[in-house]
Amino acid sequence: MYMNWLSVIPFIIVVIAAISTKQVIPSLFLGVVVAGYLVQPEVLGGMTKALEFVIGGLTDEANLKIIIFLYAFAALIGLIRISGGIKGFVQAATERIEGKKGAFTLTWISALGTFSAPSFRIVTIAPVMKAMIKKIPMSKQELGFVIETTAAPFIVLIPIATAFVGYMSSVIELSLDQTKLEGDGYTLFLQSIPFNFFAIAMLLIGFYLSFFHSSKKQAVEAENTPEEDAKKEQEDDDDDQWEDCHPSVAKDLPSKPWNLILPLASVILLTFVLMYVFGIKEGKEGWQALINSRVLDAMVIAVVLSIVWFVVYLKITSHPLRKQMNELVTGGNEMMSVILLLAMVWGLSKGSEALNFADTISESLKWIPASFVAVLVFIIGCSLSYFIGSSWGTWGILMPVGVSIASVSGSSLPIVIGAVFASGTFGAFSSPLSDNNNTTAGILNLNAVRYAKFKLKPALISAGVAAVLYLVLPFFLS
Repeated sequence: MYMNWLSVIPFIIVVIAAISTKQVIPSLFLGVVVAGYLVQPEVLGGMTKALEFVIGGLTDEANLKIIIFLYAFAALIGLIRISGGIKGFVQAATERIEGKKGAFTLTWISALGTFSAPSFRIVTIAPVMKAMIKKIPMSKQELGFVIETTAAPFIVLIPIATAFVGYMSSVIELSLDQTKLEGDGYTLFLQSIPFNFFAIAMLLIGFYLSFFHSSKKQAVEAENTPEEDAKKEQEDDDDDQWEDCHPSVAKDLPSKPWNLILPLASVILLTFVLMYVFGIKEGKEGWQALINSRVLDAMVIAVVLSIVWFVVYLKITSHPLRKQMNELVTGGNEMMSVILLLAMVWGLSKGSEALNFADTISESLKWIPASFVAVLVFIIGCSLSYFIGSSWGTWGILMPVGVSIASVSGSSLPIVIGAVFASGTFGAFSSPLSDNNNTTAGILNLNAVRYAKFKLKPALISAGVAAVLYLVLPFFLS
């Protein structure tokens, strides 16, 4: 049992290092190295073993497809950006939308076409709100809250054509392999979506705030001193200048909204078509054909085909091919930090597998009642994700633990998996370290820490609702 407990050490080190340094990738790297030395305790042997773990994760066929999709999708976003697609969307929206209702209707409807990644959602809609901020009776913090509600909490519930789907399915698959359980990662991801209670609660609160909430902003402003009014007027003038609030809407870019709409529509449509084709080849019919093991293949091919025709189109419309190729590489490279994160997560998974981590967890924590697994995993994950500010990091660290405990306790895998994803979503939404938080604050000229503090109360309310549901639901299903 002593040797088995060594398998827990890399995870403990990762959690402590991530919380203390607020840096996920170096913490995961440290965990992989520790796992290497635990497996092969020699001067060079440990580092060699750690390298083998990382290479093993990177050479997995499914993992390589995830990397290709993420890089290609980021490259496509780069082309959309330089061709004026994002700027064109923002300009067209600000010229046509009037008032609060129209602005928030656009915010929610546009989520149906820009759900590929939270950062992309924020970049496309936050400048619109920035340009219309005088017309909307809400504080900038409230506006940011509504914008972010339609980002991570919405995107984690989308089953195809997002930067999240491949990774979320991957961490489930890795956890199943470690625990020696049969199952398909993507199918379990689909089954877990209704149990991401935090994301669902945040969407409901965001919808209420968008269309039914009456802000006290105007009453507060009426009490301002003349000096405060003058300062506020200057800030409002700055808010009118939505151009250059982010590189995607820079003044020197053209304004062509169709360069955003058509490529994204192409990715989504081709993904559905290819999923259906692959499903038919597997002998499935109707809607069942859309749910198959080759969803990742469909997503990769869809984004690559979209890039090909979009490059040809931009070349015909006088965009130099050299500039396009440079932007493809530049855009793709923006995803390298995420790819590095994935490499460390996969490496840690290989290391924990070599140390029999799943068996240790199963034997040591089998005393936990099945009805308490989901709520415990959710609470622990919320704490972890808030302090490290990374949903993906939280999922990579916590999913193997959650699946292992669920398997030995007899808990419902979809519910526990949903709880893990919900806990990571909490951190992505509420943590001051989250990329989403800082991107929104930067565009709307908000103090990132104060803005995160503003969001924390509704996030905690949603987390409380989710925790109660995770606690109560197993009793109804038993």
